[in-house]
Amino acid sequence: MADMKGGHFTHDGMPAPSAGGGLVMPLFSLKGRTAIVSGAGAGIGLAIAHAYAEAGANVAIWYNSNKKALDEAANIEKRFGVKCKAYPVNVQSWEAVRDAVDEIVKEFNGRLDVFVANSGIAWEDGPFIDGPLDRMQKVLAVNIDGTFYCARAAALHWRRQKQEGTTIDGQKLENFSYGSFIATASMSGHIANVPQMQTTYNASKAAIIHACKSFAVEWVGFARANSISPGYIKTDISNFIPAETKGYFKDKIPMGREGEPEELKGAYLYLASDASSYTTGIDMLVDGGYCAV
Repeated sequence: MADMKGGHFTHDGMPAPSAGGGLVMPLFSLKGRTAIVSGAGAGIGLAIAHAYAEAGANVAIWYNSNKKALDEAANIEKRFGVKCKAYPVNVQSWEAVRDAVDEIVKEFNGRLDVFVANSGIAWEDGPFIDGPLDRMQKVLAVNIDGTFYCARAAALHWRRQKQEGTTIDGQKLENFSYGSFIATASMSGHIANVPQMQTTYNASKAAIIHACKSFAVEWVGFARANSISPGYIKTDISNFIPAETKGYFKDKIPMGREGEPEELKGAYLYLASDASSYTTGIDMLVDGGYCAV
């Protein structure tokens, strides 16, 4: 493990992961590993689950109310030949998050390797000064509290796995170097979107970006933490935006279009896999160039 004393890190000389044998493609394999993806009943989360299953991971997908996740899990399991199961989880509750992670670790070969905190909700109420405060509290609870709860529950398992070198049931833990925590932030954590007014959402995503940088420092030795900031992606979360507004922001995107959920798969797979073994504390923008101008 690494520790900080007097403002400096002390290390135990942890070697780099040895997977791949000098080849790059094996580094992207998640075979035999366990991944949890929250907010995975549709959209970005579901695309991530597909990517991880295709890479060989057993995947638990979390959903709030979209019971189509049950069918999606069955389809993933059949298509990719991995274990996949859907769980209804309220990420606003620490107890619900903790218990779900513990249950999944027990059911999925006694281990956890990857957690993607993807659950999030939008602000749809215009300028903050006129918006309902209970809606503000809901957005912050899901986007910030929910992400923090997921991070804590996952990191507790990664720390134990690294310290003990075993699965939850005491078996030798194979092919584990670090846990990988990935939070879905947003380009809205970098800029103030126009013309839509969404201060609460923007602030929540900025908090997630900084939290992952801080987790990366605290967890050195047993887990990596990174965030991904998508730009405008074609998902249900943006259905409330009027066509006129969408036309305006498309003109501000250098690539001139919204992204597809599938265009995020590579970024999430990279950060989940040994290909990113020396990558921690970053935020990756995938926004068609929006924040570059």
